[in-house]
Amino acid sequence: MADDELEAIRRQRMSELQAKHGNGSNDQQGQQEAKQRDTEMRHSILAQVLDQSARGRLNNLAMVKPDKAQAVENYLIQMARYGKLAGKITESGLIEILEKVSQQTDKTTKVTFNRRRVMDSDDEEED
Repeated sequence: MADDELEAIRRQRMSELQAKHGNGSNDQQGQQEAKQRDTEMRHSILAQVLDQSARGRLNNLAMVKPDKAQAVENYLIQMARYGKLAGKITESGLIEILEKVSQQTDKTTKVTFNRRRVMDSDDEEED
């Protein structure tokens, strides 16, 4: 009897683990689908907002500097959602937006040198 009960408990536990593992993959699949829907939505909004030359420039920028392209895309999508864009943005308009984003994200690097005078022979008095 003890072996039969133990086997039943093992089977029940195994089915619980399989169910739990199966739900985890469904959640992951759902997240991937949500991410895909989000990227499709982004692309459709950008297609409505940008003309062909501007889209080409943005795609070239995405190959070289993906973080800056992402910032510009976010800016354009936000402007489109609030209705601040009058029409399709041309390449020259995109260049202006790129300059604005570059100024906002411009990082200044400061380098300081801390010189240590541990083994400096000039400070020692020679006899």
